[in-house]
Amino acid sequence: MAEPDYIDDDNPELIRPQKLINPVKSSRNHQDLHRELLMNQKRGLAPQNKPELQKVMEKRKRDQVIKQQKEEEAQKKKSDLEIELLKRQQKLEQLELEKQKIQEEQENAPEFVKVKGNLRRTVQETTEAPDS
Repeated sequence: MAEPDYIDDDNPELIRPQKLINPVKSSRNHQDLHRELLMNQKRGLAPQNKPELQKVMEKRKRDQVIKQQKEEEAQKKKSDLEIELLKRQQKLEQLELEKQKIQEEQENAPEFVKVKGNLRRTVQETTEAPDS
């Protein structure tokens, strides 16, 4: 920023501009507070006045972590019955998957393989029918 021309002149009749005094900065309370904040910053102590949104977000995060830990503990403490039921459920799911794979293979099989399978069934049925 360029300085005004009247500052260069040494004219004693002109009044020199002076910077205004800030009454807040000149107050004793403000100086003490500023000094205390500087000392805390040097020590690494931050003021505990966090914004409300930040406090709420930190509380939610803490609650989520606690909830997750409780769920993990609950899973670890499953009873014998629950473990056995889970095993059975997994076995049933595997059987269903195997059945689906077999059905897909049969659907994708060529026509002559299907006909051959049907012929075998009819032959077995006719041989079993006279026996009964």
